[in-house]
Amino acid sequence: MTPPKAVPRIRTAAPEDLPALPAIEAAADGVLIKELGNRALPAPELTTPVEPLFILVAGTPPVGFARVDALGGQAHLEQLSVQPDSGRRGIGRSLVEAALDAARSRGYPWMTLCTFAAVPFNALFYASCGFEEFARPGPALAALRIHEAQLGLDDLGPRIVMRIRL
Repeated sequence: MTPPKAVPRIRTAAPEDLPALPAIEAAADGVLIKELGNRALPAPELTTPVEPLFILVAGTPPVGFARVDALGGQAHLEQLSVQPDSGRRGIGRSLVEAALDAARSRGYPWMTLCTFAAVPFNALFYASCGFEEFARPGPALAALRIHEAQLGLDDLGPRIVMRIRL
C-alpha cells in the first residue's frame, strides 16, 4: 500500500504563483458546480470587490490557495481552493490553519467567511475547523452578502456567514 502524500508546504504566494490561481479556482469550482446541480457560478473576479490582505499557497507549483481579505475590521476568508486531484489530503485544512495563524499574527480578532450551507465541503468543513454560523454580520459583511445575492449566488443554494475567534 502506498503511504499518503504529505501536505505540500504552505507559504505566502509569490508573484509568479498568481497566474496559476485562477485555474486552481476553476478546477475546484467544477466540483462545487456538480454539487450545486451543474448551475454556473459567477465569474470569480466579480465576487471579490476588494484587494486581498494576503494569499497563501500550498506547494510549488501551487495545488491550492487561500485568499484572505480585510473586511469590516476582520480577516475574511474570501476563497479556499484546492485542485481536485490533490483533494482529501488535508491541504484545505492546512491552508485554513495557516490563514488563521497569519490573520492572528496581524492582530485580527476574528476571521469570517461566506459559504454554502448545504454543501458538505463548505459549511460542514468550516465547522470542523472551528467556524460557527454568525447570524448578525456587521455592515461590511452584510454588504458583501447583498453583493453575493445580486450576483446570483443565493439562487444556487442557501448561504451563511461563519466566523471564528482568533
